[in-house]
Amino acid sequence: MTRWLAHVRNAFLLLAPIAGCSTQPPVPRAAHVEVARFMGPWYVIAVIPTRLERNAVNAVETYTLAPDGSIKTHFRYRDGDVSAKVKEIHAVGFVRPDTNNAVWGMQFIWPVKAQYVISWLDPSYQRVVVARDKRDYVWIMARTPTIDDKDYAALTARVADMGYDLSRLRKVPQAWPERSGR
Repeated sequence: MTRWLAHVRNAFLLLAPIAGCSTQPPVPRAAHVEVARFMGPWYVIAVIPTRLERNAVNAVETYTLAPDGSIKTHFRYRDGDVSAKVKEIHAVGFVRPDTNNAVWGMQFIWPVKAQYVISWLDPSYQRVVVARDKRDYVWIMARTPTIDDKDYAALTARVADMGYDLSRLRKVPQAWPERSGR
């Protein structure tokens, strides 16, 4: 029995420093999100993409508050080129309690709800960073298809400060020929 306890102790001493180094604190959360004000279209400016978003162009995420309090999510994009066929993904968001409306569970397939953290939101609700504690995906979004370079640099600095690898961040092309009459 003593030998077994020694092995457990040694394993713990060996693995404890590794385990301690691999964990990161949760990503920051916006102090408060007015859900109704957050609703509407958000253009994806940059992303550490999911598999489906790797080649997204003209990506727009639109949120609609449902009567039951859930959030209908409509993600619209073109795959690889502005002339490609529009693709759409639908999900349902649920605000998690006691999070000041900043943490949602996003459900693409029942019953799984992926974490969706409104990590930073400007006071005018024109720019947002949506993140995850796993730091596997991140979205920089705006109410307009483009933002100026200064704002983009500030938002990517926020993402880096959260512990994300910026080499994985992809700027999403936003070109809207259908709006220019072409």
